[in-house]
Amino acid sequence: MTKSVSIFGATGSVGQSTLNLIRQHPGQYDILALTANGNAAQLAALAREFSAQVAVVADDSAYDELRQLLAGTSIEAASGPQALVAAAALGADWTMAAIVGCAGLPPTLEALRCGKTVALANKEALVSAGALMMTEARKAGATLLPVDSEHNAIFQALQGGRIDQVRKITLTASGGPFRTWTREQMASVTPEQAVAHPNWDMGAKISVDSATMMNKGLELIEAHHLFPVGLENIEILVHPQSVIHSMVEYHDCSTLAQLGSPDMRIPIANTLAWPERMTTNCEPLNLAEIGKLEFELPDEHRFPATRIARAAIVAGGAKPAMLNAANEVAVAAFLGRAVQFLDITEIVTRLLDSYSPPEPSALADIFAIDKETRVRTEQLVEELKV
Repeated sequence: MTKSVSIFGATGSVGQSTLNLIRQHPGQYDILALTANGNAAQLAALAREFSAQVAVVADDSAYDELRQLLAGTSIEAASGPQALVAAAALGADWTMAAIVGCAGLPPTLEALRCGKTVALANKEALVSAGALMMTEARKAGATLLPVDSEHNAIFQALQGGRIDQVRKITLTASGGPFRTWTREQMASVTPEQAVAHPNWDMGAKISVDSATMMNKGLELIEAHHLFPVGLENIEILVHPQSVIHSMVEYHDCSTLAQLGSPDMRIPIANTLAWPERMTTNCEPLNLAEIGKLEFELPDEHRFPATRIARAAIVAGGAKPAMLNAANEVAVAAFLGRAVQFLDITEIVTRLLDSYSPPEPSALADIFAIDKETRVRTEQLVEELKV
C-alpha cells in the first residue's frame, strides 16, 4: 500500500532531500500537500512532478503566481498561515515538518492532532513549544519521529532497549570550525569563517549555531522533551568526525551508537520508511578510510552556549522560547556584521537575564514571547553594534 505524504518546507534542503528519496521509490508514496515560503515557481514544478493534491505558499503575495502556474491541473493552490494549517489537517500518513522558524509551529501542531506520523525537522517546535507539542502528540496518539541526525540516532539506539533502562544519553557535536580556537582568536571571526562547517553542508544560520555550539544547546532542549530520562542524564561529547551521531548507554553498561555518513537523507530515510528500512543511494560509511574517531569534553568557557541552554531548561517556563528567539536575532546581526561573533552568546545571556514573562500555555503565548524577545534583543544589538 502507498503511504500518503505531506511535506511542509518542500523547497528547503530537508524537503528536497525527502523528495529525492521519494523519487528513488516510485509508486510507494502519494503526495497530499507540498508547501513553500514564497518560491512559487519551484513549488509549482514539484507539485506537478509529484501530482500533489494541494500546494501552499506561506507568502500571500506569491499566490497569484502559484495559481497561474498550476492552471489546468487538478492541484489546489492556496496561501497564507491558515492554508498551511488546513493542509496539515488533511491528515497525511506521514508529514515532514521542515518549515523554518515559529511559522512552522501551527501546521506541526495540527499534523500531530491528526494522530498520524510526524517527522520533525523544525527545531522551534520543541525548543519553543516542547511541552505543548509533546502533550498534543500524546493526546492524539501521534507518532513523533526526530529528523535531526543526533535525535534520530538516539531514536534508533533506543530500539535496543526501553527508555526506563537508559542510564545516559550522549549527544555528539562536531565542535564546529573553531573547535581548537581560543576566545581571543574567536573575537575576530568573520561570517565567512563561521559558515564554513567542516563536515556538513548547511545554511548560514545553522552553520553559525554550530560554530557557537548553540545548535547543540538547542538539541539538548529537544532531547530533553523527546527522551525523558532526566536532564542530568543527557550529556554532550565533542566528536570532530561526525561519524557517531549519538549514543545511548543502558543500565547494564552496554552503549549503543548510530553511525553514518554526514548526509541528512539517512535520518530522513529512517523516518520515511519507519518501521521498515528503505534502500538509499547515500554514501556508505567507510571506517577504514576514516581511520580514527576522536572525542573530547566540551569547553563551556570557550563555548558557553550549551551551559546557557541547560540553564534555560532548568528555569523552564518561557526561557527556552526566549533563548531561541534571542539567538536568531543575534546570529542575524552577526551575519549582517552588526556585532562580533562572541557577542552572540553574550546577547542571549543578557536577554535571558533581563525579564521573565509568564509560562506559555498556548501557541499564542509562545508567539507573543517570541515577538517581545525579538524587540528586546534588537535593542541589545543596538547597544553592542560595532
